[in-house]
Amino acid sequence: MFISVFDIFKIGIGPSSSHTVGPMVAVGRYLDRVRGLAGAEAKAARLTVTLHGSLAFTGKGHATDKAICLGLLGERPDTLDPDCVEPLLDAIQKDRKLRIAGLPELDFDPARDVVFDYGPPLPLHANGMTFRLLGETGSEIDSYVYYSIGGGFVVSEPELRNTTNAPGADLSAQSVPFPFATAKQMLEMGREAGLSIAEMKLRNECAGKSVEEVEAGIDRLWLAMDACINRGITQAGILPGGLKVKRRAADIYQQLIREGRSNPLFEHSVVDWLGVYAMAVNEENAAGGRVVTAPTNGAAGVIPAVTRYYLDHCPSADQAGVRVFLLTAAAVGGIIKSNASISGAEVGCQGEVGSASAMAAAGLCAALGGTNEQIENAAEIALEHHLGMTCDPIAGLVQVPCIERNALGSVKAVTAASLALRGDGTHFVPLDGCIETMRQTGMDMMEQYKETSQGGLAVNIVEC
Repeated sequence: MFISVFDIFKIGIGPSSSHTVGPMVAVGRYLDRVRGLAGAEAKAARLTVTLHGSLAFTGKGHATDKAICLGLLGERPDTLDPDCVEPLLDAIQKDRKLRIAGLPELDFDPARDVVFDYGPPLPLHANGMTFRLLGETGSEIDSYVYYSIGGGFVVSEPELRNTTNAPGADLSAQSVPFPFATAKQMLEMGREAGLSIAEMKLRNECAGKSVEEVEAGIDRLWLAMDACINRGITQAGILPGGLKVKRRAADIYQQLIREGRSNPLFEHSVVDWLGVYAMAVNEENAAGGRVVTAPTNGAAGVIPAVTRYYLDHCPSADQAGVRVFLLTAAAVGGIIKSNASISGAEVGCQGEVGSASAMAAAGLCAALGGTNEQIENAAEIALEHHLGMTCDPIAGLVQVPCIERNALGSVKAVTAASLALRGDGTHFVPLDGCIETMRQTGMDMMEQYKETSQGGLAVNIVEC
């Protein structure tokens, strides 16, 4: 099953891939649908969007209603300028009209027409959206359901019902030379071909693109990740949302710079560097800035932090190593997504920060010269030690505990890679077994611990 590096890593805006990026993508798909509806150009008068399940319970904190409005204005997450968000939202609040090509002017009042349904979620997934196109009298012209299944991936209800079009399967129809669907298959194919995981992943990517195009695309992804770190370590102030969470990355960064000019240094200071890189990204994400979904927005800080650690703190690191890192990480991320989930609403934070940590551990191990077996071991170690982690954001905001979880996920990734490199690749629990355990654990996890903010830290912290 082939999921491209450019599907696992997508440039977008914060604060959430499933609750912000996904809904914007879903709006675009629905607008494409209604443009082709017979008679809609004459009868349509109003459009509504109902958010179900996790999208309803934490939609306000994740800016889902704002994402819907931006999508209806024709904006896309990969091209939207975060600095233009508030003026766009102010305009639609005042105008309360939609001007969509192929349709008459539609009534749309965000306060009325983005509906938060706090009842049971739709049956197929926790992140459901029902779009309705209405006529002058309120009669329904069209109704269609989309699901945001994590990491910015969106599927329609028919696609999700069709077992041959399960999440990610619409990306798997491509013919690639190394169509591994599991870690076991990945290792077997690597042994038979005498290729590394990154080399196999690159050849798969080049089934539809040139090597130059793929490498340039990967370089763009890293530049976006690095730019997010660099912006995050310069920004101060309070994050939006009402919790009054203070940005800390810039202050910690300046402390580390000052300490770097004096001796002696603590041996564990490298852990602080990992933490500040990860926190910088996730503070940007929480503020609605430009981030790279890796594999989700809630876990967007782990892979950039570990990649930056590789470049800044590992001898002989270079851009070629960054490409190896991201290709390998994407290969592991694709296996996790295909066989379990990267969605906090489906399996909790083990699917977000846990997956990101496993991907980062694999990428770092590969960039440092690890064998395929050591790489698989590194991913397993990192994922294993996130099993059971719940998704319980306070006030539905991707701030507490999410920002610090990325810092700790980064540290676990480096530790996992180091442990794997100290061994020969043989180990007790295979990565595939760990991924299946994550899937089963997520199925058994109570709904209040899966991005609904109805359990865990979200209900046990008294607001002052």
